[in-house]
Amino acid sequence: MTDPLYIERNGHRTWLKWHRARRRVSDPVFTGPRILEAMRLGASVEVDLVVHADHGFAILHNATLEAETTGAGRVRETGAAMLRGLHLRDNQGTPLPDRVMLLEDLCQLLQRNPPHPDGLLQLDFKEDFSALHPQTVANFAAGVAPVAGSLILSGGDAAAIEVLAQAAPGLRTGYDPCYGESLARLRATGDYRSFIADAFAAAPKAEMIYLAYEIVLSARAAGFDIIAPIHAAGRRIDAWTIRQITPETLTQVDKLLELKVDQITTDDPEGLLAALAR
Repeated sequence: MTDPLYIERNGHRTWLKWHRARRRVSDPVFTGPRILEAMRLGASVEVDLVVHADHGFAILHNATLEAETTGAGRVRETGAAMLRGLHLRDNQGTPLPDRVMLLEDLCQLLQRNPPHPDGLLQLDFKEDFSALHPQTVANFAAGVAPVAGSLILSGGDAAAIEVLAQAAPGLRTGYDPCYGESLARLRATGDYRSFIADAFAAAPKAEMIYLAYEIVLSARAAGFDIIAPIHAAGRRIDAWTIRQITPETLTQVDKLLELKVDQITTDDPEGLLAALAR
């Protein structure tokens, strides 16, 4: 079976990003072995960062522990030692042997298991600038320093991303301007050009712009190529997130490939690649 890394079409390569470190939709999220597999193969893979009580980062998506782990309460109020003792849950809520990782745990894994040169791990910061205590920034920098060249830091708060990136030389950054009712506002105003210009102004150093795929396709339907200004500025675009592989989402993916997006985020990279091959 071909590893789900990218799709080549019409002379353009579009990477398939393993959303929450899933190779296939049945995978549990954020498990160390799957992350290492992705990085060994040279895949693009994403994990989330949430601040914990000891001014560090847990590899989790939610602000609370119940859905993803065997713990309870807020991540922000839970210390590192307790987090490391918790188990992840699978998609049905069953506890797994895999334990919750902290950012430094994951970076140490990568240091012991050097990634493929093409491997890129996206750290998606799920909070905002208010979560950044000076010790949190220092802990981030210390954790990522040994493997910064294999990482890209992203988020929706450009100021927070800038502060963290400044503390970690060699770390690439990305920016996600999609929040709240972004799609509804854009459909109402039709001002996609200003939307992208504002994103560039907010995050002038961002190498990757992360856009909800619905916004990309809505712009296309409105007659505006939202990809062109991103490429013209020397940046790349990630379209997120294809969750299930259905006839409808395959049609949407075909349109994204036609527009030459640089990356598609999906919960089922393996299923998507197989479906496109068929």
